[in-house]
Amino acid sequence: MNGPGRDGLRIVRLANFVTPASGGLRTALDELGRRYLAAGHEPVLIVPGAAPGDVYTGQGRVITLPGPVLPGSGGYRVLVNRAWLRGLLEELRPDRLEVSDRTTLRWTGEWARRARVPAVMVSHETADGVLRTWGVPPAAAGRAADRLNTLSAHAYARIVCTTEWAEREFVRTGVRNVVRAPLGVDLERFRPGLRSTALRTRHLRGQDVLLLLGSRLSVEKRPGRALDALAALRHTGVRAALVVAGDGPLRAELERRARAERLPAEFLGHVRDRDRLAHLQASADLCLAPGPAETFGLSALEALACGTPVVASAASALPEVIGPAGLAAADTGRAFAAALRELLDRPEEERRATARARAAHFGWDRSAAAFLAAHDIPQRHGALEVRP
Repeated sequence: MNGPGRDGLRIVRLANFVTPASGGLRTALDELGRRYLAAGHEPVLIVPGAAPGDVYTGQGRVITLPGPVLPGSGGYRVLVNRAWLRGLLEELRPDRLEVSDRTTLRWTGEWARRARVPAVMVSHETADGVLRTWGVPPAAAGRAADRLNTLSAHAYARIVCTTEWAEREFVRTGVRNVVRAPLGVDLERFRPGLRSTALRTRHLRGQDVLLLLGSRLSVEKRPGRALDALAALRHTGVRAALVVAGDGPLRAELERRARAERLPAEFLGHVRDRDRLAHLQASADLCLAPGPAETFGLSALEALACGTPVVASAASALPEVIGPAGLAAADTGRAFAAALRELLDRPEEERRATARARAAHFGWDRSAAAFLAAHDIPQRHGALEVRP
């Protein structure tokens, strides 16, 4: 059933693990929703929260259903009331369903099949990667991931992966309904021209090199690796300081460690203002992305758009994303420090130009077109232009 007053389709999107302090997933949902709306469709996003809500925003209608906090997640909530959610889906009567969670929401694929609603699941993380970061042995993590991914592929018409790296997890089990749709970056908001000498001086606090970690401070993101790298880099004689933009359950532990080891690390907490974050990313010399289970890495891509090269975990998808605009490193502080030094040895103008050029390959309009294609929705020429 089409949305009222629209020629387009009602695209209902479900997502767990979204909080006011979320980073990449919240950004992706917002940017894609805006472009679905600009293309003439009716996007409806359903997320968990502390209290019910129903508002119209720049990304379309956003419905919040009460959901409990997942223990040990640092505040993430999940949609667990199936009867409530099923009733809402039946009321909304979507033309398309887009689900950003393969665990507690996988049942919605079967609901969509029975309701004859074409449905896709978006894989925002690798199952075995997340399990391994939580301490599950690699062999057991691989077996569990293969089973979970096979079930997900059977439940949905299509699985959407943002990188070839993420796609491999499904392909290895013979899944054939996988399509690829990269995410994007706002090249106007995140740009090299935001680089500020005054901001650099403020955060350097007498040091010479400014490093930035923009990440949720949770175990799967491995934020402690940034402190490892800072300590190893300073041990080689590089006077570096670290700014951490992000919050999460590991923050207090990381702050205690930085004080105990007398590391020049500044913790800003969650930076809600996207423009402030862009100024930080443009003013840093290098950005760190140590999460080994990242399937895309929007924060890293935003840093590249600001002209700031990235050192990323070689175990993640980010080497595929950053290309020549950064380096991949093994998951040790020394390896990260060596990669940081190698990037610092490159002429600054050259490394910053390379970073910006790489980011220019990723736009949200291209991303939205790929997602709509995954839904088998034809795109009208120019329909995804989003004006401020």
